[in-house]
Amino acid sequence: MKKLLLTLVAASSAIIAHAAYDKTEATLDGSAIYPGTTHSYVVAVPDGIAPGDTCALYIGLDGELCNASAHIDSLTRAGVMPPTVCVFLQPGVVRDADGEVVRYNRSNEFDAIDGRFASFLETELLPAVRTIVGKRATITDDPQQRMIMGLSSSGIAAFVAAWHRPDLFGKVYSGCGTFVPMRGGNELQALVRKSEPRDIRLFIQDGYDDCWNPIFGSWYEANAMLGTALDFAGYDCAFDWGEGVHSVRRSNEIFADMMTTLWSRPLATKPSGNGLLKEILTDDRDWKTEQSAPVATTDAVVEAVYPDGSLVAVADAGANWLNQYIIDRTTGERRYGQRFYYLHSYTPTQLTVSGMAFDSKGNLWTVTDAGLQICDQNGRVRAILMIPPEVTSLQRSVIEIGDGVVSITDPATGRRFTRRFNVSAPQAGVRPPSQGAA
Repeated sequence: MKKLLLTLVAASSAIIAHAAYDKTEATLDGSAIYPGTTHSYVVAVPDGIAPGDTCALYIGLDGELCNASAHIDSLTRAGVMPPTVCVFLQPGVVRDADGEVVRYNRSNEFDAIDGRFASFLETELLPAVRTIVGKRATITDDPQQRMIMGLSSSGIAAFVAAWHRPDLFGKVYSGCGTFVPMRGGNELQALVRKSEPRDIRLFIQDGYDDCWNPIFGSWYEANAMLGTALDFAGYDCAFDWGEGVHSVRRSNEIFADMMTTLWSRPLATKPSGNGLLKEILTDDRDWKTEQSAPVATTDAVVEAVYPDGSLVAVADAGANWLNQYIIDRTTGERRYGQRFYYLHSYTPTQLTVSGMAFDSKGNLWTVTDAGLQICDQNGRVRAILMIPPEVTSLQRSVIEIGDGVVSITDPATGRRFTRRFNVSAPQAGVRPPSQGAA
């Protein structure tokens, strides 16, 4: 596997000089997200644009792969793509006082499934890119005009960046992606099936003879499982499966066709196959914001009582679990406590559980840093919704379920966010209908 990875990285370093771009080499130091790292990158601004023109954005990870700038120049001239600012980013390294590399940060940045890398792109890389671009062009804020691409570990990184921040990237190419259990990549297929779909168009490529490792498993099988999940969830996704190993070769062959597929038409999605999401989602996908005064809060234990008072769910701090207790109807005593509700997390040791509330069907809605997770009566997450990014105080947020609406209040700012769902408020003293034993 190591030999294959080295082959991939070596092939990625080729840069085509004849593309109609003005290229600037730069480095980024002083990262707050990845302390001590230096990131090398190239910013390519298309020739012939007028000052102030708005350009699309293409971010290529692991440097310039697949002769990207030459292809993008050709596709721009053919009218397939708009004028595009290209950024070719290398993963970070940490050097000692003598300039020797003492840490390679590629896997830490690229294979992780949390939102750190997306935050790095947004808050550290893109401001530096805009400084380099200056007044020559304006980079669009439209995510459907922004693309991110990578191979192997950078392939999963491209997917994860758009997954966490579909408001930043609306197009993704992942070749030979490392969707295996290195840093949680194998969890993504489950999260895709359960989560509210993002507005992302994807192209996934892999070969039948991709890596197999006795510890991490099969790269191709992992990609195929993710592909099945994306199709189930209704994504606008194209696939290229066939002969091939863990290399850049097939991506080189299909790059122009892949880019044409991603850029030639508007985003087209279909409803998710997730039954609970179908049931609760409406056409209104936006959270509405109301401003009120900040609310005084305490560090009280987060819990929610079942509508008929027979059960209570209680957060287990720092864990992926919520405990459930039976409530004695006569004495009010809590008995037979068990870890019962299992929650998803991108960083398991740092899961933050906030407000909880039951709906009329006995589903438990839980605000977490991995989204608004909805558990069935048997303690399993069936759906995950995106929460407003403006919610800053996850530890103390309050959720309320009404008829046809759900609200989340951030007590630190006093902001109340509401969204329409097909949901009903629980009735006090009324036991929800059973969802069965399975």
